[in-house]
Amino acid sequence: MNIVIMAGGSGTRFWPMSRSSRPKQMLDIIGGKPMLRATYDRVKDLAPDERILLVVGREHLAETRKIFHDTSVRIIAEPFGRNTAPCIGVAAAFLLRHLGSDAPVAILPADHYVAQPEEFREALREAASQAATGGIVTLGILPTRPETGYGYIERDPQDLGGKGKSIHRVLRFVEKPGVDTAERYLASGNFYWNAGIFVSTPGVLLEEFASCLPRFHEGLGQLHFTEDPLLMAENMTELYRGTENISFDYAIMEKTSRPVFVMPCACGWSDVGSWYSLYDVRRNERDPRGNLLDGDALLEDCTDSFVVSKGGRWIAAIGLHKVLIVDTEDSLLVADLERSQDVRKVTDHLRGSGDRRLL
Repeated sequence: MNIVIMAGGSGTRFWPMSRSSRPKQMLDIIGGKPMLRATYDRVKDLAPDERILLVVGREHLAETRKIFHDTSVRIIAEPFGRNTAPCIGVAAAFLLRHLGSDAPVAILPADHYVAQPEEFREALREAASQAATGGIVTLGILPTRPETGYGYIERDPQDLGGKGKSIHRVLRFVEKPGVDTAERYLASGNFYWNAGIFVSTPGVLLEEFASCLPRFHEGLGQLHFTEDPLLMAENMTELYRGTENISFDYAIMEKTSRPVFVMPCACGWSDVGSWYSLYDVRRNERDPRGNLLDGDALLEDCTDSFVVSKGGRWIAAIGLHKVLIVDTEDSLLVADLERSQDVRKVTDHLRGSGDRRLL
């Protein structure tokens, strides 16, 4: 089995801790280690290091090497981000054409959280078995609430699995719904959260790129592969300049004529997509009044609040309810905790103003 861990995102919703030089997947916001390393640790028993491929931004190559200094994982450095489709295409070509492996490959984001890793690994093993027959498999997370921040996967009700493992044909992928629609999805029992986790073989993936993104696939065929990540990034620059910014879901999964399967997975998954998501994941660390404290601070008569003190200052908060405070060396964020998704508006403002010092 092969593993590809995609680590090219910017993680803007975790500003001010997350910056372009040190995005979310490089932060140790859960469990005392960078999320990228935690993702590797979660799946390293499924494949030898030589079959584990990290795809990172060129600007994060040095940090990635530090994090993985004690391993022999392979690293591809992208010259710049082009979303997940080009990332997956390059990784599939590297595995098949450079390493000569057409064994099933599990493709994972680097910045997710899994509470039950053994359940997650077992789902990937089963998905790999199915993918070996020629299809594409995605993991479907069993929904626990009418979530509007995730995309959904609708399954065919017929269970094609056996020996206690369910697997269904995918009927369609659905964009993030409104509250009423999400409630209907939850009640129906035929929808899963889309975690962006895919399992297939490199050969099948490259055939799909040839069909759905033929110009990009042609460029892949001319790409010179190397073990040197910096040289690889140089080799990829022209290809990426001529490639649209497009996700694997849009480019391949919604267009493929191949059988696509969804395997349900109840593994305590979260995409940790906002400060509120992190507050939810770390629920066991809250005090009896629902407060989560990370750093040096005093919370007096506060409830259901999240305070992160990383700026070297002592924080005192009094009488707050559902408030988020994140203090770093050069920036302070104060927000309604339940509106932490809107932190992206801050980074949009900074980018629009042309002032990139805080990005």
